[in-house]
Amino acid sequence: MSRSVLYTSSPLLASRTPVWRSKFVVGVIALGFVVLAARAAYIQVVANDFFQRQGEVRFARTLDLPANRGRILDRNGLILASSVPAPSIWAIPEDVDMDKAQLQRLAKLLEMPAADISRKLANEDKTFVWIKRQVDAAVAKQIAELNIKGIYQRKEYKREYPEGESAVHVVGFTNVEDKGQEGVELTFNKELAGRSGSRRVIKDRLGRVVEDVGDQIPPLEGKDLQLSIDSKVQFFAYQKLRESVLENKAKAGSVVVLDAITGEVLALANYPSYNPDKRRNLSGEQLRNRALTDTFEPGSVMKPFTIGLALETKRVTPQTIIDTTPGRITITGSTISDSHPNGVLTVEGVIQKSSNVGTTKIAMQMESREMWDLFTQAGFGQKPQIAFPGAVSGRLRPYKTWRPIEHATMSYGYGLSASLFQMVRSYTVFSHDGQLIPATLTKNSEPAVGVQVLSPRTAGQIRKMLQMAASPGGTGQKAQTMGYSVGGKSGTAYKLIGKSYGTDKNRKYRGWFVGMAPIDNPRIVVGVMIDEPSAGKHYGGDVAAPVFSETVQQTLRIMGVQPDMAVRPQIVADVVEESF
Repeated sequence: MSRSVLYTSSPLLASRTPVWRSKFVVGVIALGFVVLAARAAYIQVVANDFFQRQGEVRFARTLDLPANRGRILDRNGLILASSVPAPSIWAIPEDVDMDKAQLQRLAKLLEMPAADISRKLANEDKTFVWIKRQVDAAVAKQIAELNIKGIYQRKEYKREYPEGESAVHVVGFTNVEDKGQEGVELTFNKELAGRSGSRRVIKDRLGRVVEDVGDQIPPLEGKDLQLSIDSKVQFFAYQKLRESVLENKAKAGSVVVLDAITGEVLALANYPSYNPDKRRNLSGEQLRNRALTDTFEPGSVMKPFTIGLALETKRVTPQTIIDTTPGRITITGSTISDSHPNGVLTVEGVIQKSSNVGTTKIAMQMESREMWDLFTQAGFGQKPQIAFPGAVSGRLRPYKTWRPIEHATMSYGYGLSASLFQMVRSYTVFSHDGQLIPATLTKNSEPAVGVQVLSPRTAGQIRKMLQMAASPGGTGQKAQTMGYSVGGKSGTAYKLIGKSYGTDKNRKYRGWFVGMAPIDNPRIVVGVMIDEPSAGKHYGGDVAAPVFSETVQQTLRIMGVQPDMAVRPQIVADVVEESF
């Protein structure tokens, strides 16, 4: 049963509410709206930077626009290194949705175990993970056709090296981030790399670009670099070097070809080498640029400098008689010997027969300081001024520390060390009318201006002796070349085993040959080194001179140099053993 309520009889309801109270409540509510409106206006109009930044952090991204790395070209414009598009495959692990068949297909295309892909997708970072960097464009296209949710691609570039292992020690290579790691790629990385651009965009949660924000900064493309290397000479020199190393069962070898007029490096090759596109499991033996980084006692290759100094100071003439009988000489208790007695020789004959005794007798007429000065002026004991990583200075001790026996051994190449590159450059003193000229790995068609070390007359006299050394009766007969006159000096040096040169049973050798052609007006200087030949021959005239011969002939033909002698070289007799 309901009962009616008389509201007017309730004291509470019957009381009159003050007007100000209702106005106050309405005013508070209105003030709240005003404050909210002011705050909204402040946030959206006056001080919106903070909130925009927070929004950008979540959705705005700055995308790098990679610059195309500059090409590396040979002297004729042929490509030694270039960049090609190579998409990289990445994923958002939490979004990936693929069945077992798609996983197997993806693994096959990427040449990766399926387990490796699964492991990457299980990464703690659920928003980004690289699957594989820099795949071929054709492979990337097939992956895109799989249409796997959560798998994406990013445009990148990778380097290609058309000349492969023949030129890799010069050109070098880049890493996956396209930064130079070795060779010219490292030395000129800044110039080749250019500068990346940028693009500010808004992305959705799946990484898709929704819109651009602000101005786009275009990339600054890398500059092309033209080297002095001739890719044809480089390839031929490498092939002949490789054949010699394998034929002589040697540990390694190097060859350097230098333009005798401009100082340009036309070829610089080493073996063993490696393929720059397949760099897994590389050893230090393969990576080393031996022509620049490895130093050795040069042996008889140094004798022309000792003789040149004696000629320059007029202590001897080319026809001065030197008695080398009985084929040995004792200096402060140590005996220096020739490989066999040569009897009485002229100074020219000392070079031709490579007599240690004759060279020592000539050297003992000179002061240690004089020899040290000449060797230093010829670049020994100093780091070559060439834009290339790893070039070393070799070793030339101060003359004040030379003992009498060292004064003698220095004259024929023991007690100091040099790289093959240093030896080849030093021979420009003889090829360039007495001047030591700077060497360069970049193209330069202008004749080099060098430092005068010997007079042109003395340099010409040494060239004649070098020609005799490469002729019948000399130690470098196998250096003769069809159609071109040559001159050069062979050298065979013992290798240090610990602190000694070992015994007859376990001795190891390095064979050298450094020379030039054509002899009257040299256009090139070529040096060859064969390390630890073990197939029965170890003299430089046997293992290094043939590589010199073939390299000289091919290089001069490529350069268009006209032959300066009858096509056939002189009949070569058995090589005369050189003294150590």
